[in-house]
Amino acid sequence: MEIREMRAFVAVVEEGGLSAAARRLHVSQPALSQTMTTLERRLGVQLLVRSSTGVEATDAGMTLLAGARAVLARHDEAIAAVTRRGAAGGSVLRIGIPLELPGDLLSGPLAEVTAADPETRVQARHLSSAAQLAALTAGELDLALVREHPVGPDFDAMLVVEERLGVLLTATLTAKLAGPGGIPLAALAGLSWVGFPRSGSPAWYDELTAILRSHGLELGPDAPQGQELIPEVKLAAVATGGAFALAPPDWAQPLPGSVVWSALAGQPLVRRTWAVWSAHSHRRDLGRLVAALDRPGPVSTVD
Repeated sequence: MEIREMRAFVAVVEEGGLSAAARRLHVSQPALSQTMTTLERRLGVQLLVRSSTGVEATDAGMTLLAGARAVLARHDEAIAAVTRRGAAGGSVLRIGIPLELPGDLLSGPLAEVTAADPETRVQARHLSSAAQLAALTAGELDLALVREHPVGPDFDAMLVVEERLGVLLTATLTAKLAGPGGIPLAALAGLSWVGFPRSGSPAWYDELTAILRSHGLELGPDAPQGQELIPEVKLAAVATGGAFALAPPDWAQPLPGSVVWSALAGQPLVRRTWAVWSAHSHRRDLGRLVAALDRPGPVSTVD
């Protein structure tokens, strides 16, 4: 049984329902329900009694609850002890980073942190927004850079960058569709969207796809869960001529000659990135990094 499953089970019992527990854990209710079903199947015993008024633990569930709380307490104590030891001899600042983060967002702030405390080491992990929030909850990250604002009292969050997304198309299609103000979103109807899986960032996915659909775009089947939308996948799909992908104007990936970036008319798509950290953290190096990130940043856009 994994620590993540223990935390999920304890949250469901303590909250008395899947909806409240899902909000506490910053996961979707269907995903949490599946976790509980899988856990019961693996252990071969019913742990929860579900009803219209909520969820209660069975006798077996109460036994597991006591054991899980004890294990989690020991786990959290061990993590705290390691953190204290690391802080005494040079701390490790663990940061989650999404794909396509603006290249200059972290360089200056991290330079300020390491200049103030040369013994601080930075450890970066590329993770989806959902995976970052889960890692932050589990104490495996100190700072997350995510595409959606978390809900709940356990996190503090700050908007650090906004990007006006444009579109990647073949040069032929761009010449055909572009107008004086860019390419109208509705002009992309009939093309396949090279999208990311909803599981990676549900709130951002829902916001984005709602705008695309409101302009008459049919999005087709969802991307497989867990599949990262790396630049090579975007470019390969777009190069076929039957698909489009979204990207900011300062996208760092080199484009092949057959693919070009264009602004969208009216700039209707804004991708936001928040810095998120535990509301209970008192790390000085994390505080310095947050302060360095807390400066006005321009919306990434085009004239």
